[in-house]
Amino acid sequence: MLRDPRLHALARFAGLLGVALAVFAAVLLVFGKNPLRAYVDIFAGTLGSSYGFSETLVKMIPLVLAALAVAVPARIWLINVGGEGQLFVGALSATWAAIHLPGLPGWLLLPAMAALGFVGGGLWAALAGALRARGWVSETIATLLMNYVAILLVNFFVFGPWKDPEGVNYPQTAEFPAGALLPTLGGTRVHLGLLFALVATAVFAFVLARTRWGLEMRAIGGNAEAARRAGISITRYVVLLMFVGGGLAGLAGMAEVSAIQGRLRPSLSPGYGYSGFLISWLAGGSPAGIVAASFVLAVIVAGGDILQMTQELPGSVVNILMSVVLFVVLGRQGAGR
Repeated sequence: MLRDPRLHALARFAGLLGVALAVFAAVLLVFGKNPLRAYVDIFAGTLGSSYGFSETLVKMIPLVLAALAVAVPARIWLINVGGEGQLFVGALSATWAAIHLPGLPGWLLLPAMAALGFVGGGLWAALAGALRARGWVSETIATLLMNYVAILLVNFFVFGPWKDPEGVNYPQTAEFPAGALLPTLGGTRVHLGLLFALVATAVFAFVLARTRWGLEMRAIGGNAEAARRAGISITRYVVLLMFVGGGLAGLAGMAEVSAIQGRLRPSLSPGYGYSGFLISWLAGGSPAGIVAASFVLAVIVAGGDILQMTQELPGSVVNILMSVVLFVVLGRQGAGR
């Protein structure tokens, strides 16, 4: 019996991932591939060089923030499936600042973009939280459906009023000014968003363990009716935690357009918001587990191209592995009830 909750979370994460990798290995065997060689290729290509490691960190950044977007409201049993849409709205809000405030110096423009990205994603999620608090719509359904609205909203702007007139008819905005680009580390693409992700994780862990808010969140998560009778405002926490979760996803969107894309495009995210949901459940909401799971999934995502070259597998094979992980996580959750 593991008494330390951190060790318990680590063991849970390792066990679930091990089962998923074993199932995926069986799938590779069915198709005549060597699973051991496939895993060696993935880890050698991503962790065996400084470039591969830096690219893994680049993919890890939005995954951590998207996972926190799920983990924060999950503390009071809210299921936020809208990380993808909140990421898109955060990117859209940050782009507004980059387009309309190009004259600001970077030390003012970047904080404005980060704030707008956080607020944009937060308000998008808080809308679903308010509907849930009123008892009108489940936050699960609301956030899921709002993903599609957010993506279409971005499409409206990049195909319409914000479309780059010199973009050869490609749906994207003009390039951001230099002051709107997040600084990167050395000659790599690792950017300041990594600090955003790590600080957000540390603040989340501190609030849960050391503050009255964390105590009240645990009380609501343990027994909402008892917490209500103790004078804790459930409605306030529902809206607030959805806002904070959505804001973190919005911050991921801001980092992607500012540091990676350099402009707003419809192909902003390959599904980071959905992957964040998987990571949060895989880690059991543990802050340290989220960082670990995000790193492992970033390795898998970054290794997808390598498998195409070394194993002649389609790029979508990575999605199969993630789906297997999701089924294992959901199966473990169902068995635990």
